[in-house]
Amino acid sequence: MRPDWDEYFIDMMNTVATRATCDRGKSGCIIVRDKRIISTGYVGSPSGLPHCDEVGHLMKQVIDDDGTTRQHCMRTIHAEQNAICQAARHGISLEGSTLYCKMEPCRVCAMLIISCGIKTVVAKSMYHAAEETREMFKLAGVEMRVVDQAIESYDNQ
Repeated sequence: MRPDWDEYFIDMMNTVATRATCDRGKSGCIIVRDKRIISTGYVGSPSGLPHCDEVGHLMKQVIDDDGTTRQHCMRTIHAEQNAICQAARHGISLEGSTLYCKMEPCRVCAMLIISCGIKTVVAKSMYHAAEETREMFKLAGVEMRVVDQAIESYDNQ
């Protein structure tokens, strides 16, 4: 059976994620316009800096508004950020494009997505802290579709 466009690009996003150098989220991202891939990214350190799979994680504690303590690896940048940076580096406008990602974007990624003119986000699954993202997208007119309503979980969250 032939996949629809969302299934097709999510499968490709999963392949991009295999390049991730931080094993916690193993996320990938594809940005598409007119059913053509214009940029990709995966979780990894900025070019020239050590990667988690080489030197280990750089874990920091983050305390949510409700008092929940979470662990975040600060060595890497998110797949969405890497895909946006790759487009910028190569002079590719993202205006009106669609972004495919593993889970709903975090707040920082959401601000970048809005600022560069991406109009649609398709996430494979939900993210445990995406309330602000959902609200910002709603205010900015960015459509977000989540394929699987399960919340993504990973080690040492």
